[in-house]
Amino acid sequence: MTRIAPLVLSLAALSAASVSASPYGGELQGFDYPHPRQAHALTSQGQSLSMAYMDVRPERAGNGRTAVLLHGKNFCGPTWDDTITVLVEAGWRVIAPDQIGFCGSTKPRGYQFSFAQLAANTHDLLDSLGVERVVLIGHSMGGMLATRYALQYPDAVEQLVLVNPIGLEDWQAEGVPYASIDTMVEGERKTTFDSIKAYQLKFYYDGQWAPRYDRWVDMLAGMYAGPDREIVAWNQAQTSEMVFTQPVVHEFPKLRVPTLLMIGGKDRTAPGANRAPADVAARLGDYPALGRRAADAIPDTQLVEFPALGHSPQVEAPDEFHAALLRGLTPR
Repeated sequence: MTRIAPLVLSLAALSAASVSASPYGGELQGFDYPHPRQAHALTSQGQSLSMAYMDVRPERAGNGRTAVLLHGKNFCGPTWDDTITVLVEAGWRVIAPDQIGFCGSTKPRGYQFSFAQLAANTHDLLDSLGVERVVLIGHSMGGMLATRYALQYPDAVEQLVLVNPIGLEDWQAEGVPYASIDTMVEGERKTTFDSIKAYQLKFYYDGQWAPRYDRWVDMLAGMYAGPDREIVAWNQAQTSEMVFTQPVVHEFPKLRVPTLLMIGGKDRTAPGANRAPADVAARLGDYPALGRRAADAIPDTQLVEFPALGHSPQVEAPDEFHAALLRGLTPR
């Protein structure tokens, strides 16, 4: 498999090379999606909302199957660009939504964020498109959402694919102290291109950075640099609280769909570790151990490990990742 060699940067060098993000609107106005961006209108919690999504189909007759790609908290539907191309070329219809509160979708005020609600929103989108059964592929926070969706709508899921999902451990139960939304929004307001990049360099890519990753940092940072920065920060704080307080790991044994678990072993993502006691933080985010523990807990699981890769194997080593993904997708 061909793997693009990353440019290795130290944290010190990164700090010295300050970059300003392109300012984007709160619904990613100004950012170019790799495929036509569509909008699904829905009413949720008494509000009229719009859910952005891409719906990409093979040019010729496909295999009659649909894959739904669920983005992580620090990602968007467009981050799946390479995966969409590979799956469409293999005959799949691919739907990649932006969740409410994220990216190209509405940033609502006074919204009660929950994985159950986001799953219901996604199910509403698929129902509007006439899609009954899907292969559900969730990355990072999208893995937590995909798990909730599969528990909530088991008959609508052919197969569950979890790509470096967060939530393989219960951080609060492990000893990470709670932080309120009011506390977290203060940190969100300080978010910049450099702070996002530094975080991802440390936790996602094991200290190795490739310039092609910058596009995805700019995508996120641009919303904080734009005119809607306040509601962007507020929704991000709300969804951080959702991630922390709504673990799915305890429900893994209840999953009743075939599951492909794909783990980059260099990942050390652990939300809240920065506010945890040092001894607690040191044991969090051990993805090789967490992945194997999750594989033991989920009844029908195939575990694929990428020991040299980090949090986003589909971005870091697309050829290696997609070859493994296509092998792991179960035939109908």
